[in-house]
Amino acid sequence: MNMIATAACTRGLALALLLAAAGCSSLDKPGPQSIAGMSPVGTVSLTEIIAAGADAGTGTLNFQGRVYSFKLAGGVTGGGGASDIQASGEVYNLQNVSDFAGLYTQSNGGIGLDISGTSDLWLRNTSGVVLHLTGTQKGVTLSLGREELLIEML
Repeated sequence: MNMIATAACTRGLALALLLAAAGCSSLDKPGPQSIAGMSPVGTVSLTEIIAAGADAGTGTLNFQGRVYSFKLAGGVTGGGGASDIQASGEVYNLQNVSDFAGLYTQSNGGIGLDISGTSDLWLRNTSGVVLHLTGTQKGVTLSLGREELLIEML
């Protein structure tokens, strides 16, 4: 490989690493900064059961004076456990109810056992809808540092 090609590859690798690091920054994670200047446009409540690594749940979305039911799958990405989760909160950046369904994620970086207690979650889907949920968990689950909820409208 000649010196010019080597320098171009090195610059390309450095740019790729910089972009990857930017994608992992805390600015991209949903949180209070995600809703700066916004008001909630709806509320949500949900119940999720995790048993032996399988997740299922239901919930309701209150948006523009109507109540919409949904089911969910997902939860703490990890090796399983057994837990009952009750959560509710506010919905931000939702323009159309059709944008509510989808995969919501939060990378919190916390790896280990999640045990009974309270939680404060910030989740965002690919449509940019942000959920700020607070709730309680009874039981134990193994977390690999990433929360995921797949919401499907009923």
